Amino acid sequence: MSVALELAIEGIGVCAPGMADWSAARDALRSMNRPDTSACTRPAPALLSPNERRRAPDSVLLALAAAEQACAMAGQAPRELPNVFASAYGDLAINDYLCAVLARTPLEVSPTRFHNSVHNAPAGYWTIAAGCMASSTALSAGGATFAAGLLEAAAIVASEASPVLYVAFDVAAAGPLAAVIACDVPFGVAFVLAPARPEPLARLRLQFRSDAAAELVPLPASLHALRERNPAAASLPLLAALARSEAGGFDFALHADQDLPASTLHLEISF
Repeated sequence: MSVALELAIEGIGVCAPGMADWSAARDALRSMNRPDTSACTRPAPALLSPNERRRAPDSVLLALAAAEQACAMAGQAPRELPNVFASAYGDLAINDYLCAVLARTPLEVSPTRFHNSVHNAPAGYWTIAAGCMASSTALSAGGATFAAGLLEAAAIVASEASPVLYVAFDVAAAGPLAAVIACDVPFGVAFVLAPARPEPLARLRLQFRSDAAAELVPLPASLHALRERNPAAASLPLLAALARSEAGGFDFALHADQDLPASTLHLEISF
């Protein structure tokens, strides 16, 4: 058992098929209607110029669109915020492209796509476009990525006593990767987290536990199916609680390795 971290949620952003922003996501989560995941519009974050948006991969557009929403809701300038970008797989479509080209015609690799293949590309685009000189972190933890990123962002809030932008995202797998990676729909979510204060959107209390395995938070069948289709959609229990202003507590697994001792992130939300 560890010391609890207490913080506030000041802004929320969502970018996913059928949930283009937090307003649409909130309506879907309140009604428990299944989002139309076939309705997918390419995000267009305002921080990027039209030419940059055309060149940027979907992972960058997804992450930046969610991040912009969260910052706007919180009334925070993007250039001022330390940030954490978390993705289980990075850009799977670019990974598929690179593997295919390297196997067939390696001298024809696109320098732009190679540049965009690195795991911290969305964080890099964000800091450059926003002119952000604050600390930036990019991380991955497989199926536990959302929880690991949330814990990292909360630790920064606690250590620096300042707001932090947290973004979790993944895009759909492509090519042969789609047969081995359970990710077939894009999903991005962002939060501006801050030190605890009176009257935030919501209050969070996080605690690392090394003595218990996490139990999957129950969700309606439609949302459970969506959660299984993208690691970033592990955020759905938290988003559903926020949408319905429901206080409560639940756990997130912090790793998926059966050879390691069980550890969880216990989260309690209040309003």
